Amino acid sequence: MLFAGIGAEGQEKLAAGRVVIIGCGATGACVSSLLARAGVGYLRIVDRDYVETSNLQRQILFDEADAAESLPKAVAAAKKIRAFNSDIHVEPHVADLTPENIEELLADTDLALDATDNFETRYLINDFCVKHKRPWIYAAAVASYVVTMNVIPGETACLSCIFPSAPEGALETCDTSGILNSAVNLVGSVQATEAIKFLVGAKDKLRRTLLSWDVWTNQTAEISANRPRAGCATCGRLEFPHLSGEGRPQITMCGRNSVQIHETHRPVNFADLTVRLIPHGPVKYNDFVLKFWRDPYEITLFQDGRAIIKGTTDTAIARSLYARFIGN
Repeated sequence: MLFAGIGAEGQEKLAAGRVVIIGCGATGACVSSLLARAGVGYLRIVDRDYVETSNLQRQILFDEADAAESLPKAVAAAKKIRAFNSDIHVEPHVADLTPENIEELLADTDLALDATDNFETRYLINDFCVKHKRPWIYAAAVASYVVTMNVIPGETACLSCIFPSAPEGALETCDTSGILNSAVNLVGSVQATEAIKFLVGAKDKLRRTLLSWDVWTNQTAEISANRPRAGCATCGRLEFPHLSGEGRPQITMCGRNSVQIHETHRPVNFADLTVRLIPHGPVKYNDFVLKFWRDPYEITLFQDGRAIIKGTTDTAIARSLYARFIGN
């Protein structure tokens, strides 16, 4: 409240703010922590993944106990946030953002923050937010490079204005290039600051560029995103193919040799399934996930039937393992 840009009135606006954070890996953990500590009154955290030991190098909300329990990141994040700010409401959702659930998961929020690891989901967020005139903030990080952009539908460029199609060819990932924890925390800090500006109504202070920064080489660049691009398919012609689910692929997870299996939502009884799986390999489960090892693969199954198959990037192998051990 002592900061002139916020003050007592701005702090009240933060307390009334409702933010959804899509993804709770390195960027999501950083921005969730910062906004919770700033007093944003409602945070909805959506993440499809679980905590692993390899995450702890950069994902600041988690610890070794979370990794040992394979806690879903959204659940672990909510638990940590409640421990340092019990005055705000944190709502975790262990889910993959899809065309089928995006209406529910982004409903009744003022601002959406991208902390994902793939363009497919970012284009989905962009489609939804442009259609519903909902502001959102794009952010990405890999190796020592970060990039972020504010999207205010009807005023600034949208993601499709800058990237009419997803980048092609071999791209750097956390798995191939690693990631500096300082780079992630930089982009999370920038994203959180822009979110705070938006929530307190400091619209004239919002950055209207695509900002990139390599913290290792000290190279920075900015591209104007001040206005929509003429002829943009999304914000110009109002075409929303990602929102309608056209051509939605299997998604290879960032930072791991694994494939996610998208299944029709169906409840899974972990206790019953454990009895069936024990003859085939080690099994453990908690209230949120079941893990099954069939060398050289590891299957993590969520309560809604979704699964992550670790040990392959071949979707045919992943689906075969799912059908064999979980069932269609």
